Amino acid sequence: MKKVSKKSNNRDLEFLFEIGSLRNVQRMWRQHFGMDVANDLEHTIRVVWLALILGRMEKAKSEEKIIKMALLHDIAETRTSDHGHVHKSYVTSDEEKAAHDIFAGTTLQDFEKLLHEYKLRESLESRIVKDADNLDVDFELRELAEKGSMLPHKWLKGRKVIRDKKLYTKSAKKVWDLLQKADSASWHIMANTWLQSPRAGR
Repeated sequence: MKKVSKKSNNRDLEFLFEIGSLRNVQRMWRQHFGMDVANDLEHTIRVVWLALILGRMEKAKSEEKIIKMALLHDIAETRTSDHGHVHKSYVTSDEEKAAHDIFAGTTLQDFEKLLHEYKLRESLESRIVKDADNLDVDFELRELAEKGSMLPHKWLKGRKVIRDKKLYTKSAKKVWDLLQKADSASWHIMANTWLQSPRAGR
């Protein structure tokens, strides 16, 4: 068994604290929309589950790789922050250096290689995770529409372009199409105890 050094243990703890800080990294949505939206860590969680569902739809071979890629897809943002489409017209983030420094000295240094694979978008798993990353935007837009925001309507044309030209898999396009008519509240309405039990509330 490979011996883990004290230095690696310390770097692992630092890494875990750094991951925790993702809850404080606000996505560009907050500036553009001026409303409460998912932070980086919350966004990442749904991307993991979305990617797993897309992976099964696409019959991908490695769920382990999908989960790992989804967990690390935005990890560099602990150091670079999140930049939206407006910011990216003016700034360039060195995400590779950020990721290298994040993993350096930890027991997870091999993840840096996986992040590079994700960025290349050549493997099915990397394309699935990027599709999940894009689709999470559309899920949140549906949730914002439920709150009465007009922004989802304003973004619809642009999101349709992303659906047609940026999504890699047929499964992601199918999910996008289903989303356009989905009710973001149905999951809790239909699970309501009043509907499940005729005697509820008596």
